[in-house]
Amino acid sequence: MLRGLRSFMTRLFTPLARLLLALRVSPDAVTVAGTVIVTVAALALFPTGHTLAGGLVVGFFVLFDSLDGVMARLSGRSGPWGAFLDSTLDRISDGAVFAGITLWFVLHPDEATGLWGTTAALACLVLGSVVPYARARAEGVGATAQVGIAERADRLVLALVPYAFVEVGLPVVVLEVVLTLLALASLVTVLQRMATVRRQLAPSAPGTQEPAAAAGGEAS
Repeated sequence: MLRGLRSFMTRLFTPLARLLLALRVSPDAVTVAGTVIVTVAALALFPTGHTLAGGLVVGFFVLFDSLDGVMARLSGRSGPWGAFLDSTLDRISDGAVFAGITLWFVLHPDEATGLWGTTAALACLVLGSVVPYARARAEGVGATAQVGIAERADRLVLALVPYAFVEVGLPVVVLEVVLTLLALASLVTVLQRMATVRRQLAPSAPGTQEPAAAAGGEAS
């Protein structure tokens, strides 16, 4: 959904990326700084009810998520380490966002449908971490799993927009419906990736064994 916007933002960020590189700021530093800001904002502002401020801050940095990648490409430093660092820290910031939303529901028991919201937010937290894990494990066993309903940025924006506007009068039930749909979309994506990898690793002929990595299970 945000792929076209991401392309536009990449072009928009190029001058800023060049400036930061000229100031000797590394892409890794931008990745770490963005994660710290999103995590602190989500865990400090969301549970305390500052949904609008928190949503705007986190949403702003979600849009800036591609800045470190632009810097890496311009500096010729794109590589496995940068991809690993970015993906790992994304899991931290994503977890902080949905943990913050979950805590908001827990700390506002006056909401009549708070249990629904808490459950939906927790489901988004758990399933949102399984989605990238499924893709990573697929690549680890020699398959690909680049299928799914919504990408990471899509999920975050769709959660943040209704959450931010709860503070200015948006009914909480709208947020709860969106979180429920996001959880279902994440579940569908996990199932899609499992089915895709299963087809790719299926024996091509009777008696053919599947790759040992696939049968060995989780290594750690």
